[in-house]
Amino acid sequence: MRALHRTHLPQTDGTPLLTDSGLETTLIFLDGLDLPCFASYPLLDTVEGRRTLRAYYERHLAIAADHGSGFLLEAPTWRASRDWGAELGHTPADLERLNKAAITLLAEIRRDAGAVAPIVISGNIGPRGDGYQPDTAMTADEAQAFHAEQIGWFAETEADLVTAVTICTVNEGVGVIRAAAAAGMPVVLSYTTETDGRLPDGTPLGEAFEQTDMLTAGAAAYFMINCAHPDHFRAALESDAAWLGRVWGVRANASRLSHAELDEAEELDAGNPAELGRDYAQLKRMLPNLRVFGGCCGTDHRHI
Repeated sequence: MRALHRTHLPQTDGTPLLTDSGLETTLIFLDGLDLPCFASYPLLDTVEGRRTLRAYYERHLAIAADHGSGFLLEAPTWRASRDWGAELGHTPADLERLNKAAITLLAEIRRDAGAVAPIVISGNIGPRGDGYQPDTAMTADEAQAFHAEQIGWFAETEADLVTAVTICTVNEGVGVIRAAAAAGMPVVLSYTTETDGRLPDGTPLGEAFEQTDMLTAGAAAYFMINCAHPDHFRAALESDAAWLGRVWGVRANASRLSHAELDEAEELDAGNPAELGRDYAQLKRMLPNLRVFGGCCGTDHRHI
């Protein structure tokens, strides 16, 4: 089967898309699953695991059906890259199989989704490192070489695009975009911020987006912000800078905790779903092209 939307993403025409919420925190804190290394992709290896993932996505698709929205299906592959896979005992061959199995599952869900349209499938990739601790030593060339492997696997599937989330440094973001461009895949890049609205390596959010576009000739389809509460990055949006028009998606945390505090948390901080909804309404007024709406740590279908 071929990708449906790879040559033209519906969201680039302004079509609003819901997406899912905090997959891993939902599975750990609400479903009681053990996810070593915060990795959900090993669930693809069992019938019960695939059933759990399907139920999670279908809860969110039902919300899109109720509201007449399209949907962006993000693969459960945030940790399914070589370094994290090695920690979990998976070989590159295992990882190729599981990344492709993730897209196969999402393609099946799309075919069974009924009235929801359009549904876009994204191969989700995460940072090479922790996600909260920036790897400031990695060059853009090294990041490109590392991420090319997982992106190449997605290019051989029905994935319409790749989305890199919780990225901490411009070098890694640039490498991801270059790797996707080389593979002929549309790419979306999402940076995360600390409570001060800067990337974990200290780069101001707007500067990160501007540098990334400059170093990649604007090759990303668009940018996103994820894994931070709106209170953490709202002040960075209070301008009329051109880069605001490049931010088309937000996957915010419900929690106002810092990344360090989230790392240590033993209980879920789900915040207030209605309050987060009001925050998104404000972000919609600040970001003229905001059209992809989802959640991150601590959020679930209630927040969506």
